[in-house]
Amino acid sequence: MQARRKLRDAIASGEVVFAPLALDALTARIAERAGFDAVYVSGGALGYAHGVSEALLTLSELADTTRHVVAGCDAAVIADGGVGFGDAVHVARTITEIEATGAAAIEIEDQVAPKRVSHHRGIEHLIPADDMAAKVEYTVKARHDDDFLVIARTGAVRNESFDAAVERANLYREAGADVLMLMPTTAEQWVDAPKRISGPLASITSLDLRSRTDWQALGWRLVIDPFTAQVVAVTAIQAAYGQFMRTGTTGTDRAEIMATYRTLAGLAGLDPLYAIEDATTERTENPE
Repeated sequence: MQARRKLRDAIASGEVVFAPLALDALTARIAERAGFDAVYVSGGALGYAHGVSEALLTLSELADTTRHVVAGCDAAVIADGGVGFGDAVHVARTITEIEATGAAAIEIEDQVAPKRVSHHRGIEHLIPADDMAAKVEYTVKARHDDDFLVIARTGAVRNESFDAAVERANLYREAGADVLMLMPTTAEQWVDAPKRISGPLASITSLDLRSRTDWQALGWRLVIDPFTAQVVAVTAIQAAYGQFMRTGTTGTDRAEIMATYRTLAGLAGLDPLYAIEDATTERTENPE
């Protein structure tokens, strides 16, 4: 698939790829129009949207969401596979299902399975590095397309040490991971990670953490933002709904709202459907 190859080639070339959150096709198309070449289906954000913890999501829920996003845009879609929904056997099934959606990449992490809800509170429980390496190995073996990237994420920086995270990342690379993800906590670690880890690095953080030039200089290749879009949307909705209940008005300009609303069909990609309907259905003029 073209999106998969473009993502792989971009990362291999040393280009920095930015992937903002997209939980639906509409958001993915907005990101694509803004110029993003990749988007991210976040497990944490999807759990919040469903009113549950990421730990309670099912593979079918993740696959269904990813499939809609892939179908709605040409950007490379990166799916958050969490812990792969189990051990190496379960991960193999996860890869088969997510690859079939047309996604360009999947991220899996070295937390225990089943994943625990307290991960949302920053409390993570990691599996032994060798166990995760085995999961990565069978993840890679399970894919059908070599352009489908496997991103191996470690939470060891905060839960063990930076040195342990580096060791884990290199082990996962040896097991076949295409990209390694970790979350440094100091300026020195951000600089040292690309020097000590043998493969391309990904971070999961805010788009506003640093500029494209700074990321390029540091040597990081993939920057995933799993929360900005959801936070921005939640903030705006809370403000509008809250103001309406307090004052009887949302505080927004109705003309602007309706003007934007009328663009949604185009953003959602309905024009080709309109064209088919116009060609096959007799139009009836609205009575005056």
